[in-house]
Amino acid sequence: MLAFVARAAVAHGARPAPGLDNGQEPPAVSGDLGAGLGQAPPDGCHGPGLCLALSPLIRAVMWQFANEVTPCTGSTLSGGRGNRDRPRERFTIFSVLPAMDRKQKQGEKARPYGLLKPTALGKIPGRFQLHQEALPHLPVPPLQQTLDRYLLALQPIISEEELNHTQELVAEFRKPGGVGERLQKGLERRAKKTENWLSDWWLKTAYLEYRLPVVVHSSPGVVLPKQDFLDRQGQLRFAAKLIEGILDFKTMIDNETLPVEYMGGKPLCMNQYYQILSSCRIPGPKRDSIVNYAKGKKQSRHITVVHNFQFFELDVYNSDGSPLTTDQLFIQLEKIWNTSLQTNKEPIGILTTNHRNSWAKAYNNLLKDKTNKESVRTIEKSICTVCLDAPMPRVSEDIYKSRVAAQMLHGGGSRWNSGNRWFDKTLQFIIAEDGSCGLVYEHAPSEGPPIVALLDHIVEHTKKPELVRSPMTPLPMPKKLRFNITPEIKNDIEKAKQNLNIMVEDLDVKVMVFHQYGKTFPKSEKISPDAFIQLALQLAYYRMYGHACATYESASLRMFRLGRTDTIRSTSVDSLKFVQSMDSPDKSDQEKTDLLRRATQAHREYTDMAIRGNAIDRHLLGLKLQAIEDLVSMPELFMDTAYAVAMHFNLSTSQVPAKTDCVMCFGPVVPDGYGICYNPMDEHINFAISAFNSCADTNAAQMAHYLEKALLDMRILLQSTPKSKL
Repeated sequence: MLAFVARAAVAHGARPAPGLDNGQEPPAVSGDLGAGLGQAPPDGCHGPGLCLALSPLIRAVMWQFANEVTPCTGSTLSGGRGNRDRPRERFTIFSVLPAMDRKQKQGEKARPYGLLKPTALGKIPGRFQLHQEALPHLPVPPLQQTLDRYLLALQPIISEEELNHTQELVAEFRKPGGVGERLQKGLERRAKKTENWLSDWWLKTAYLEYRLPVVVHSSPGVVLPKQDFLDRQGQLRFAAKLIEGILDFKTMIDNETLPVEYMGGKPLCMNQYYQILSSCRIPGPKRDSIVNYAKGKKQSRHITVVHNFQFFELDVYNSDGSPLTTDQLFIQLEKIWNTSLQTNKEPIGILTTNHRNSWAKAYNNLLKDKTNKESVRTIEKSICTVCLDAPMPRVSEDIYKSRVAAQMLHGGGSRWNSGNRWFDKTLQFIIAEDGSCGLVYEHAPSEGPPIVALLDHIVEHTKKPELVRSPMTPLPMPKKLRFNITPEIKNDIEKAKQNLNIMVEDLDVKVMVFHQYGKTFPKSEKISPDAFIQLALQLAYYRMYGHACATYESASLRMFRLGRTDTIRSTSVDSLKFVQSMDSPDKSDQEKTDLLRRATQAHREYTDMAIRGNAIDRHLLGLKLQAIEDLVSMPELFMDTAYAVAMHFNLSTSQVPAKTDCVMCFGPVVPDGYGICYNPMDEHINFAISAFNSCADTNAAQMAHYLEKALLDMRILLQSTPKSKL
């Protein structure tokens, strides 16, 4: 029987430059955006979003390929990972035989299958392109709408005097026939000529032209659950299983059989999945670039393995094209380990941690030598990097996860594991001898959905029993990558070490597991868990500082072709009213509860607006960049103090839901700010909070304390008052 196999949606998300594309928890109320798990894909979408207007012949052929789709129940509002209340790694069978009663089949319950191989046999060439071409283009929002919403977003974060001044600037900007309308028309022309009017601009301004180091300032880390091995054998066995899981996922990407994701009944852009493997960032003097070796005839067949600062090329495919098994990979990893026991090697990878301009100069210097150039190219062309780390310094249980988060973000400094990385590589999986593990990824090619989907797939794969017996064919020795270290390169390494160690000392990171409740509680109160957590962050910040601040939460634009992110501005007029009332003796509990519910509803509405391409931040950025492109003088609106305040995100936040009990972490985006990431599980919430020690006004542990109190107080408030209809 031909079948549709639908896997539940996977997504997560970006910050401002640099960013995490955030994953929103679907609201806990009925009548939401999405079709339920077990429902057929929306009318007009066959698997990869093919339109019903296709000829019957093409449609019949595409049906025969048994395309997989990923229906996403509820609105994964800011681009997150589908309705996580239903098991994400489940499959729903949809019969496509003409004689079947489709409605009857839609009503049947989903059958849980666990993680399965794609049902489509072999490759489906052209499937990805057909899917992409069926997606709508990102709209340019109406100018007047954006300007009205901009003024509304400013109200809770600037003074009345500043607001009056900005209102005058907005009035000038929006005049009929004025500069605003001219720039808007330029944007609309650009939208007609390009696949996505924003994507290239965003890639350049948020990532490739961003000159601070990717370490801490751009690349997120993920802390995975601690593994139970305690020695080299366990480390290498786990690494072998992990690599096998990566290759299993890569097969779906290569064969174009990756399940298409849906959000709110709409197919999502899958482009980012095709950018994360075999790709790498290349430093440039003013702007970096990205190379992708997944495309073309000669695809990458190897990964890079790093141990004791030494790099190896490990071919992960047999001569017949089949991937190496766990046993084969384990043998190869043992060979690598045994030939890299020296611990006095120059940490060449530490060069990638430096300021982008400095690294670009060092990169050009490094590549003057032919041997060095060949080694660097081998790293850049590899599918991904696997870092076999030394054990972390022993710490008490209460700060263990925080230390692991730091290891994932920066490696602990030049004396620990920072030299055991190539931070320009899109994907780096980190496995330490003491069982701590996770990854760090370079953010430019992708937001989080592909990363977390891949992670969940790998974690499930590592739990599977090993069924395949390995062929006893001897495998060649993995190739050690050689580097000739000149005095000039040695000097570049020493400078990078110094700068990195300053960054490591400056980063204050705290992982907090909130055990009192998880997403189940706000859902029981008919409140979106994401909106609830965002409001708790607002309350914690207000209690600490006595005022609200500009807050960034990313919204996915993947409903549109090549969509990246926009901003959910979590600080609103309604959120400010709630946080001001919370500790006020003049307000009754019922009034406070009503304000809480109104604020969470406002957050949901802004989120809905953002994922449909109608938020304000990317539109304002587009108008600004259009002015630069048109060589006109910069409008006063963008030179205004209020605009600077609006773009200074003291709270840079992201929800990253995952099936795995993990947490993502990233650095703050402003010197006096916080980077806060969270993964709401059913009965607990994982938080990672970062700040800079160099700022006397911020403290990650203190923020964690206030956040915990806010979450507890909000629960007490809701439980003490009857539910009321707004």
